[in-house]
Amino acid sequence: MKKKYSYVGITFVILLFGIYAIPKIVNRFDDSVLLKFGKVPNFEFINQEGKTITNASYEDKVYVVEFFFSTCPSICPIMNQKMVVLQNAFFGNPEFGIASISITPDIDTPAVLKEYAKNNDITHKNWHLLTGKSQDVVYELSTKGFKLYVGKGEESHGGFEHSGLFALVDKNGYIRSRKDDLGNPLMYYSALGDKDFPDQMKELKEDIKLLLNE
Repeated sequence: MKKKYSYVGITFVILLFGIYAIPKIVNRFDDSVLLKFGKVPNFEFINQEGKTITNASYEDKVYVVEFFFSTCPSICPIMNQKMVVLQNAFFGNPEFGIASISITPDIDTPAVLKEYAKNNDITHKNWHLLTGKSQDVVYELSTKGFKLYVGKGEESHGGFEHSGLFALVDKNGYIRSRKDDLGNPLMYYSALGDKDFPDQMKELKEDIKLLLNE
């Protein structure tokens, strides 16, 4: 009889744990749903091939956005190395894209950007290096459209400052991100990192996969 009651007791504990665990599991999956922020404003630029690229060029695609310039001596090379990793991870997927928008359009002509692409292993057909509008237009898109800082900077940084963050955009043109470990919206993904604060490329790659399957 003792064994019987022991078995019943264990069964009860398992059932009780199962009932308790179900909402925990559900919550965990709820947390994996990416947050949705504002829609990317309409834009129109020229890419490294001299072709006009607009929002419509990225319809039904998941894409990553960065602001950079080809003569940047500091963070841009690091950022684009990380972008090449993303490019290679999703190379065969026509629903994936990248938009690298120059903050120095007067310098970064299509010809300059084409050479930059060649020298930096940029080969994905949906990775567009974008230029062709005035600097004011680019600054407005960055600071007001994406809420990513860009401005004049120290000469050691090439004379300009901009964030080392990537924006993730879904197939419908909305900026998306996960929450951080504390439950706060991440909003953007850091391409930079050090021994204390690693980059967020692993998380970005996981979230690209989520959006591709939405």
